Amino acid sequence: MSDDPLERLRDFVNTYDAEHGRDEIASPAALTEWLSTQRLGVPRAVGADVVRAARLREGLRAYLLANNGAALADDAIATLDRQAARSGVRLGFAARGGELRPTAVGVDGALGVLLADAAAAMADGSWGSLKACRAEDCRWAFIDRSRNRSRHWCAMGVCGNRAKVRRYRARHTGS
Repeated sequence: MSDDPLERLRDFVNTYDAEHGRDEIASPAALTEWLSTQRLGVPRAVGADVVRAARLREGLRAYLLANNGAALADDAIATLDRQAARSGVRLGFAARGGELRPTAVGVDGALGVLLADAAAAMADGSWGSLKACRAEDCRWAFIDRSRNRSRHWCAMGVCGNRAKVRRYRARHTGS
């Protein structure tokens, strides 16, 4: 659990591990626990909340893939827009300036905090460093802290090496 919005978004996207087929928020109890651990309240999730959370997660992942050079999936914008509307995300003001806040309560309010985190990262320029691994069998979210934000894989020693081996084999097949 982190108070850093980028890390919280990364952790949310990584609640699904494509390589191993594990989903940390696949049940109402699991979603409730994850949101509680992230200090996003203790809303009692139901089955429909799990579906919406998973859709939001994959919509965010589409944006992170776009941050890593992929085309933005057509439905990603609509997915985030729908959840923002359900969450009642709106602009509010405080002593430190303007910020987006959800007006909804429960799971929709908690998901709205994640959307507000994403919007704030887009506004402050840090959003581009949050990416999803280019490896199709991975798609793990990571924060690219390299100087020129040129990382493509979550880990060079794993996904990067696999990609290099595939390219090598493709070039040398039939030689």
